[in-house]
Amino acid sequence: MGLSREEVAVNVVSEGRSGILGLGAEPAVVQVSPLTAPAVVAESIGNVAETAKGVLEKLLDLMGVPATVTSQANEGGEAPASITLNVSGEDLGILIGRRGLTLSSLQYVVRLMVSNQTKSREPILIDVEGYKERRYRNLEAYARQMAEAVKMSRKPFTFEPMSSFERRLIHVALSNDPDVTTESMGEGEDRKVVILPKMS
Repeated sequence: MGLSREEVAVNVVSEGRSGILGLGAEPAVVQVSPLTAPAVVAESIGNVAETAKGVLEKLLDLMGVPATVTSQANEGGEAPASITLNVSGEDLGILIGRRGLTLSSLQYVVRLMVSNQTKSREPILIDVEGYKERRYRNLEAYARQMAEAVKMSRKPFTFEPMSSFERRLIHVALSNDPDVTTESMGEGEDRKVVILPKMS
């Protein structure tokens, strides 16, 4: 447990028995539990944002990618607290990758490193030159366009595999449409959304 004797409570559940000549022996059973969980004080979201910015800048430097990182901390209020890191520069397609998978991986690594340093659990979102914002806006428009095609043809339409967040965008965008429904199918990275006509 990584704790000293003074930091744990020891409860002897059973003292065990030595038995006779080794016969009938039973081991002792001891329960050990921490007296108090170690107090971990999470840093303020502003400090976490600065740490996240520094981590991402260091990673980009190690990758040999010249870019500028700006951070924005959403303190919460009605929405959950979150941190957005915007990366700007030239020829940053290498950070996005096919279907944004490289960007998702970079975001995951930064989250792990920042969480380890700050003991904070605020979501960290990374965008490159507004890629995600454009991608999500275009995806919603495309979903509505394909929904109209499904209504006309009465045949399902299947999107390319995408992240869980992008799949959710499509589900939400079409959730109030009375003529179509959406389903997710497939496993892992091959999971995709299908638009289906509603049966009348």
